[in-house]
Amino acid sequence: MRLRTKLTLFNAISKLVIVVLFVLLVPVLIRNISSNYVDSKLTKQKNKLLQIVKTKGIETYIENGESYGSYLPLKEEYISLEEVDPNYFSDTIKRDKRMFSEGDTLEYRILSHTFKVKNHNYLLEIGKSVDTLDETSIPLQSIAFQVLLGMILLTILADQFYSNYVLKPLRLIIKTKLVGQKFPNFNSYHKVRTTTTDFEYLDISIHKMVETIADKFHKEREFISNASHELMTPISILQSKIENMFEEEDINDELKVRLLEMQKILNRLKSITKTLLLISQIENEQFLKEDKVSVTELLQDVYDEISIRLQDKNIGYDISVPDNWNLVNVNKFLLFNLFFNLINNAIKYNREGGYIKITATAGHNNFIISITDNGIGIDAESIPFIFNRFKKFRQSLQQDSFGLGLPIVKSIAEFHDIEIEVVSEKEVGSAFKLILPAILIVAT
Repeated sequence: MRLRTKLTLFNAISKLVIVVLFVLLVPVLIRNISSNYVDSKLTKQKNKLLQIVKTKGIETYIENGESYGSYLPLKEEYISLEEVDPNYFSDTIKRDKRMFSEGDTLEYRILSHTFKVKNHNYLLEIGKSVDTLDETSIPLQSIAFQVLLGMILLTILADQFYSNYVLKPLRLIIKTKLVGQKFPNFNSYHKVRTTTTDFEYLDISIHKMVETIADKFHKEREFISNASHELMTPISILQSKIENMFEEEDINDELKVRLLEMQKILNRLKSITKTLLLISQIENEQFLKEDKVSVTELLQDVYDEISIRLQDKNIGYDISVPDNWNLVNVNKFLLFNLFFNLINNAIKYNREGGYIKITATAGHNNFIISITDNGIGIDAESIPFIFNRFKKFRQSLQQDSFGLGLPIVKSIAEFHDIEIEVVSEKEVGSAFKLILPAILIVAT
């Protein structure tokens, strides 16, 4: 999972937790706010009534000792004033129920307050229906919830924007310093602009690591190239000396056998050295890609080279490739080596009476050439390593590999931006798929 996705997910989950807590707490908060508002309103009404009594006298509300009561038409609010025992005292605001003559019982938020006028003790009650409180609380909760959702949405968008802004240098580092590099050929260093110290340190660290890797690879390539060149001369000299020894008249048969063995070993060593030199030249891009060649003609040239081996093992050979496919901007010599090595391996690890099929299909923005055989196959564990140099895989008791044929194929394929997919099953066969970009194929 990407870092940006993780950050966005964390922000979303944290906002969700806030929403859940808000949904749980808002009703209580709104109810308290509403109650405090009503209590404040009741207190103001009490103070207003006491001021009227002080100014105009208690007779404004009570005459001849009769109680005073006033209700709104729907009994949402009421006010009552009556004389009580001189020792009675009350100064509270609480919920309580009141029963009316019609038999209705309603719950109110009631302010109760006693006060004295002319040595008489009076009880004032001002009530507001609880139902009206709930009617006020529900819209407030709805409004608060909508405001919260709006704020959550804005914060999510802000978090997303800020995450993209903060992580942009990291994406550039990955794109330009890692993904954008053609391993092991690295471009020159360009500092990524960022105000984040950690990203600056990461950028510099990756650059130093890349420099070290590039230096090691250049030294390895230089060594392989120089060693291959230097080895060719003594090998050629040894071969020449052995050939001269064969011309001597007094050489016995036993010595001839030993000389033949030495010559065979030298030929193998010479082949390995040439292969290493070829790989080094490919990786150092010492070949031009200016040729245009027909795919069928190229495969026919390979067939002409290996037809005797096909006949020796009685292996069927079938080519199904469009005649109008032409490879452009390629190196014919290298591509010949690529197909030769793949088909040569298909023969080498095939059975008597087996078959090799070469097919071609046009895909989406690419072309696929498949080389399939019904040979001994490759172990699933070995497939990831078959392109490694000098990795030896003993496919049978009779045959062995020096581990350079497929590395050549890989180097040539990468040189031409060709992808290789391998599908193989032990004792069933193998299929090597060459995925060529559309720019390499021209249909005429």
